[in-house]
Amino acid sequence: MSSATPLLEVENLEVNFAIKKGLMQRTVGVVRAVNGVSFKIPRGTSFGLVGESGCGKTTVARAVLQLVEASAGTIRFDGQDIAKMDAPALKKFRSRVQAVFQDPFSSLNPRMSTGRIISEPLRVHRLKPESEIKAEVTRLLDICGLPARFADLYPHEMSGGQRQRVGIARALAMNPELIVCDEAVSALDVSIQAQIINLLEDLQKELGLTYLFIGHDLSVVRHICDQVGVMYLGRMAEAAPSDPLFAKPRHPYTQALIDAVPNPDPDYEQGREIVPLEGEVPSPANPPSGCFFHPRCPLVTDRCRSEVPPLDPVEPGHLAACWETGITVPSA
Repeated sequence: MSSATPLLEVENLEVNFAIKKGLMQRTVGVVRAVNGVSFKIPRGTSFGLVGESGCGKTTVARAVLQLVEASAGTIRFDGQDIAKMDAPALKKFRSRVQAVFQDPFSSLNPRMSTGRIISEPLRVHRLKPESEIKAEVTRLLDICGLPARFADLYPHEMSGGQRQRVGIARALAMNPELIVCDEAVSALDVSIQAQIINLLEDLQKELGLTYLFIGHDLSVVRHICDQVGVMYLGRMAEAAPSDPLFAKPRHPYTQALIDAVPNPDPDYEQGREIVPLEGEVPSPANPPSGCFFHPRCPLVTDRCRSEVPPLDPVEPGHLAACWETGITVPSA
């Protein structure tokens, strides 16, 4: 494929879950967990998906990993529609895409030593002869900042940060091109978060990795991601390069998320005005009409209550779905 082809391209993705009740498990409704989400990730870059819990960002990640089935839309990896892959192509796809999960303790087998955890994918996919596996495990531990002796330890004998390094080493064992980081640092202490983020950045530079980074901590996402997409109730509210999005957000929800991040400068904190969001996130099983954000939006108008705003350009490369701040730029 051409280098201009995005490594990952998600187009109009929808993921629905049926609501079943009764003894016969009759379908009585549908939860639209992901509703028309689109984005692209060029090779060697990082794309962050942010939003409150329940906004659908993890479901997007699970759809990319083929852990849940897409109800509509297309997911292309290196130009190929993953839904149309045959078994051999899908096996190859799974070796090129790996995941690092939120809780390293629950994602690692407690009955297996670190050496077995990291070597298992090497054996299953027959990537190395048995005589070379021990040396490869030592190499993977080393590039993730762990000494060789950790190969004999079990998950309960390590700290949270060390377990997450093991999870990253296991992902790297397959020599992947794309790594999906699903809240990969949110369960760690702040000081350990910085170490893992620095490790992910170093690995990206050394190995040319591409990241889909799922998170709710905007300061972390801003640091590690080149592009950011903001999700609300299954839809994309705003998408832009990281610096422009944080410097000049064009959707009230994005502004509210940024306002919720404390600033270490006390003078700045004292002088800024914050308009808190009111109300609760609506149920995805019964979303509001029009713009999903309108029940909580300080800029709401009658049009917001009745019409769904499209995700349109407001500046070159900056998209926002808002009738009030989303002034579309003229097309070239």
